[in-house]
Amino acid sequence: MRRSRVLEKLRAGETASCFKVNLSDPKISEIVAMSGFDCVWLDQEHIGQDWSELNAGIWAAKAHDKDVMVRIPRGSYSDYIRPLEMDAAGILVPHIMSLEDARKVVNMVRFHPVGRRPLDGGNADGAYATLDFNEYLEQANQQRFVVLQIEDPEPLDDLEAIAALEGYDMLFFGPGDFSQGIGAPGQWDHPKLIETRRKVAEMANKYGKYAATVGSPDNLDELVEMGYKFINMGADVIGLSSYCRNLVKRFETGAENKTGEKKKRTDSPYK
Repeated sequence: MRRSRVLEKLRAGETASCFKVNLSDPKISEIVAMSGFDCVWLDQEHIGQDWSELNAGIWAAKAHDKDVMVRIPRGSYSDYIRPLEMDAAGILVPHIMSLEDARKVVNMVRFHPVGRRPLDGGNADGAYATLDFNEYLEQANQQRFVVLQIEDPEPLDDLEAIAALEGYDMLFFGPGDFSQGIGAPGQWDHPKLIETRRKVAEMANKYGKYAATVGSPDNLDELVEMGYKFINMGADVIGLSSYCRNLVKRFETGAENKTGEKKKRTDSPYK
């Protein structure tokens, strides 16, 4: 089984980088992987990618030996395990609401002796049934990461118990939905949001998990100081829209200047 680049870096005490891809064309995933990010984040919670598009994105990143993390929809067990069977390196499970919820997730996505993940072995992650049966189970538990997303106020009473739970790898703080949940949408400097971001990192590190979240160049150093080890640094749609707006702004400024110069020349007595 292909080893996880993200887990390799985290286990070595390093910080892993990630980039979110909203667009379904696998060329985007390939560009991100070629650029040097450790992980490409593909999404099925909010984005209508079908299984073929998801599979292509995973292949594109793997071609450059980079991981893919898929945020799954909260559906049937098949929704949880199918990205892993396609050989995604990890899954991100949104809206963990309690300790019991976290336990159920671990049971669905880990093989024996940790959980009861449904078993096939004939897919990409099992090298199409060429891996030894028990070796497949062991490698899948060791080389594939499971991320639990804390993005609501409801699980905070169970946060320490969730952090202590065995069988998963990362606690991921999601500030967007959390800001909604506390009645302060988009208030990134809200004291409760700042406190919870810090608390998630503290609990993750206390119990041997890796703290994960979204960030930017502006707050990267702060997040690292808090103890975050897996940080998503941007998204394709944000980069593309920003690039296009900047080009249009520059074009309009240049065109206006040229138009003004032309008018001045037209009004010149030397015409």
